[in-house]
Amino acid sequence: MSSAKVQFHYLDQAFSLRDRSRLKKFIESIFKRERKKLSSLSYIFCSDKYLLEINRQYLKHDFFTDIISFDLSVGIETVGEIYISIDRVRDNASSYGTSFTEELHRVIFHGSLHLCGYKDKSKPDQALMRKKEDQALRLYFQK
Repeated sequence: MSSAKVQFHYLDQAFSLRDRSRLKKFIESIFKRERKKLSSLSYIFCSDKYLLEINRQYLKHDFFTDIISFDLSVGIETVGEIYISIDRVRDNASSYGTSFTEELHRVIFHGSLHLCGYKDKSKPDQALMRKKEDQALRLYFQK
């Protein structure tokens, strides 16, 4: 089955995604639209505390973040791990005045877009990333 390329893992949070099969297929479609070959992608949902330790250990950053993407690709096939803090997504949804579901999906798609080559360090890159996130959200939630 094609959706075996995308896996969801839950660490130290009492949390579960709805419509996992549909979401996995949609994530695969992001890679197809971007003409990237997806081999395997793991999403790991965790707490602020867990993600802070990853941020410190691997990126030498001492602050909370909502997402960290690791591109483990070799050659042209995309392999990645995406860590998402459920605590941070919940806080950000409240701060941005959006639903938890929308913010969670934005972050999920953001990670996929990073692995497709999109950046978000400069203002123009951030604008393009946001445009791509918005497009993915529209497509996913149009039903």
